[in-house]
Formats: sequence, C-alpha cells, structure tokens
Amino acid sequence: MKSAKFTVSALALAAAATAADARDEIRIVGSSTVFPYTQAVAEQFANNTGSPSPIVESTGTGGGMKIFCGGVGEAHPDITGASRAMKLSEYELCQANGVTDISEALIGFDGLSIAVSRANENDWDLSLQDIYLALAARVPVDGEWADNPYKTWDEINPDLPAVEILAYGPPPTSGTRDAFVELAMHAGCEELDYVKSGGFDGDWVEENCSRMRQDGQFVEAGENDNLIVQRLEADPNAMGIFGYSFLFENLDKLKPVMIDGVEPNSDTIADKSYPVSRPLYFYVKNAHRGVIPNLDEFIEEYMSDEALKADGYLSERGLVALSDERRIELQDSVLNADAMAVPTN
Repeated sequence: MKSAKFTVSALALAAAATAADARDEIRIVGSSTVFPYTQAVAEQFANNTGSPSPIVESTGTGGGMKIFCGGVGEAHPDITGASRAMKLSEYELCQANGVTDISEALIGFDGLSIAVSRANENDWDLSLQDIYLALAARVPVDGEWADNPYKTWDEINPDLPAVEILAYGPPPTSGTRDAFVELAMHAGCEELDYVKSGGFDGDWVEENCSRMRQDGQFVEAGENDNLIVQRLEADPNAMGIFGYSFLFENLDKLKPVMIDGVEPNSDTIADKSYPVSRPLYFYVKNAHRGVIPNLDEFIEEYMSDEALKADGYLSERGLVALSDERRIELQDSVLNADAMAVPTN
C-alpha cells in the first residue's frame, strides 16, 4: 500500500486542528445501509488498536451528506457513508462550505431487498411492473394516468395473493429510497404498456413515476431498519424494503421476495442477475487526515484486505465484494487521499 498523501490548504488544516483538540473520537454519519459495515470496521479497529471506537450515526445518505458538507473542524464529521454516489448539488454544498478535498470510496455492492416475515405463507415473486403498480402514487387506470386505486396484490396481478398491499420503506432522505425509485420504480414504470405505447421518454418517467403513494399502502418507516423487522413480525402479510445486508443479518426472521424470478444473494447481486442492485460508498474529509486522532489508521483498517476481500469480515455481513483489480485500485486511491471527480449530476 502507498502511504497517504495530504494536499490540503493551511487554512483547512488549521480548522481541523480545532477538532483534534476538542475530540478524540472519529465521527461518522450517513447511510443506514452502510452503517453496519462501518460499525463492523469501527469495532475491529478498536479491538486491534485499543483506541476509542469511532462514533457512527445512521442519519441516512442525504442527511449525512448535508452534515458532512457543513464545514471543516470540530463540529463536522470526518466520514459519511452513502448508498448512492454524491450528487453534484451536494458536492457544490461541500465546496461552498470549505470542504474542498474529498476522497470517494466505492466499497462494494448491495441489493435492494424486499422481504416478508418467515410466518408469511406465500412464495412471493414480483415483477418490477408489479412493484410499481403496487407502490406508486400514480398509475394507469382505464387508459388514464390517475391516483393509485389498488388495495390488494391480486388487483394488479391475478397470479398474486389476495392480501392487502402494505410495504414499509425508507424515507426521502435515504439513499435506499433514491436507489429504489431509480432501480425499481422507474424500471417498473417503463415496463407499463401505457408508457411504451405512449412513447414517453426517460424525462417523463422521472417526472411522473418517482412518487410513492401516501394513502397507507406504502409507509415511510424512518432510518431504523430494525423497526421494519418488528412491523413485519407483527403483520406477516406486510413487506419491508431495505438493503440486502439487513436481510442477510435477519434471515432467521425474514425471507426474501424474488424479483423477476431471482432471489437476492451475494452471487446474483455480484453478477447483476438480480435486477435491483447498487454500489455503496463512503467519503473522507481529507482536511481531517493527519489531524483527527486515529483517522488515518481507521481508514487503513477500512481499506484492508481483511475487511474488503471476498472472504473478508464485511462480506460475512452481506457486502458483495469488488473484484480484486477494483479493490486494489480503490485501496491505492483512498490511502493516497486522491480527490474525487466532480459529480456529473
């Protein structure tokens, strides 16, 4: 591994020095999906070094970006996790607040899972179109674009059970929500005959097919995925939407819903046969490197083979690992504090 290099301004270092004087713990915010991986690295780091365990908060991807981009210094976190790439608007917020040197780490892949309680008696297999028609705010009804009237699954597909549509999912601040809208809702909308025959393009789909329904069939469950598990146990017919890692950790209580005949697992997510998969990231504030106690060592642990390889401890928790070639490129880039490219959207 190459040693880290630091190309930060004297002003940024001076601001970050205040943080070093004020706190000993590394501060990390961001995605609820990335949270268990970062928490695992934090625990491993503390066990290996005897240093204070980093403080890891699950704030959601959007919320984490806002906090992370707030500035440099003691009041601002060192790292944020994200279940999607940083947006241009977030990057510009960082730049405006003096967070001008950021490293991006794509740590692996995750599938967006739909799951039910193991007490559910049905074997579920949904198409992307089924998912859209069940959960979207607006759908085709008798040839018109209208508010979603469907209350039971068999109303949208007669092959599905005659049970109430009820899904617990992430809020708008979550990267999981962003990814689910893009990968499941938009893709399902594009499968509709109404959209195909109408010749509607991607801009139309993004404008008209992004809203989740708000009449009780889809319920925003916050950033705590454990609450979704509790609700699924209380109502076996309800479904939950979260990252594969959380399903993986709760297979004793939950079972996956197949999408287009494919079950989410490490193999189907890695080979992209599972249709709803996404990359996972974290972002490092490079002005805090070499200043915040133990931050460099923590990043080295996160980038270690023991954490990131296919047989590493993060894969044991559900992370789908990068190829060896991509992992080595990632490790070199992050440990060298390479600056991220400007996002394109």
